[in-house]
Amino acid sequence: MLFAADYPFMEIFWTMIIFFAWVAWIWMIVGIFTDIFRRHDASGWTKAIWTVFIIVVPFLGALVYLIANGSGMAERGAERSRHAQEQFAGYVQSVASSNGSATELAKAKELLDSGTISQDEFNTLKAKVLA
Repeated sequence: MLFAADYPFMEIFWTMIIFFAWVAWIWMIVGIFTDIFRRHDASGWTKAIWTVFIIVVPFLGALVYLIANGSGMAERGAERSRHAQEQFAGYVQSVASSNGSATELAKAKELLDSGTISQDEFNTLKAKVLA
C-alpha cells in the first residue's frame, strides 16, 4: 500500500479499482435482494431471514446466499426472461393480426369492386374478418 501512495498515478488507479469493486458489490447486493423478493417459492419469513442475514453480515450473507441459491437465481432469471419474451411475442402477434385483418378486408373489397365476388360474399368475408 505504501508503493501505491508514493505515485499519484497509482493512487488514482487504486481509487478506480476500489470504486469499481464498490459498484460491483452494490450491483450484486441489489441483484440478491431482487431475487429474494421476487421468489414465489419462499415464504415471507424466509425472505425476512435472508434479508436480515445479508444486512447484518453482508459479505458472509451474500456469499452464503450465492452458494445456496446461485443456480436457482439463474433458473428464475431465465424463466422471467422467457415469460417476458412470450408476452412480447403475443403482443406483436396481436398487433400484426389486427393489421392482417385490415389487409384481408381490403383484398375482399378489391374483389368486390372487380366483380369477382358478390355483395353477399363480401359481407360474409367481412363478418369472418371482423369476428
